[in-house]
Amino acid sequence: MTEAQTTVDPAEVAKFEAMAAEWWDPAGKFKPLHMMNPVRLDYVCSQIAAEFDRDLSSDRPFEGLRLLDIGCGGGLLCEPMARLGADVVGADAAERNIPVARLHAEQSGLEIDYRHTTAEAMAAAGETFDVVLNMEVVEHVADPLAYLTACRQLLKPGGLHLCSTINRNPKSFAMAIVGAEWVMRWLPKGTHEWDKFITPDELYALLERAGMRPVDRKGYVFNPVSWAWRISDRDLSVNYVTAAIA
Repeated sequence: MTEAQTTVDPAEVAKFEAMAAEWWDPAGKFKPLHMMNPVRLDYVCSQIAAEFDRDLSSDRPFEGLRLLDIGCGGGLLCEPMARLGADVVGADAAERNIPVARLHAEQSGLEIDYRHTTAEAMAAAGETFDVVLNMEVVEHVADPLAYLTACRQLLKPGGLHLCSTINRNPKSFAMAIVGAEWVMRWLPKGTHEWDKFITPDELYALLERAGMRPVDRKGYVFNPVSWAWRISDRDLSVNYVTAAIA
């Protein structure tokens, strides 16, 4: 696929560009991601450590690993990965996200290679990575299979692909759209489109068709009593994450 054959959906990009300035405001429009980020990081770190035999108790356990966060937004995952020693590239199709991410990294004393580009363009350029983080992006692209195929092309042999998204069922509509957008107003109405959500079985099938081998999936579950997220082995009914090997 050439850069001209991008899977970017301009309408989806526009939604996130409109919110770009709020990426690092924990009480702003990205509040759900800030709340979820600790469990996302737990999963990401545990999977990378297991796949590449790294000791998470060391100072920079991901030293020597090249990592891409595709759809990086303001850098909420890029920065902790850089602190853990990875050589991080953050890419996003929403141009306004990049200066926000660059400025915050500079203020944090971190060297992160942020780029306004697409997975397809990087794959066409021959870039490769040990790890590709693909978090909360696949439900926003125009062609999930083509997009995941580009992500596969970006992985070195044996590389690790981590992909999180939202299940498609009545509960996910109630939680991710009615609850998060209409009731809690954590996100602007229209941020998500229910018919673009992907079930875990569908995502596994897409990953396999893209040339990857799925090896794990877990759910992210929100507890409204403790007001916190946790990782679940069984409950993938709304938010969930997968791991696959190239």
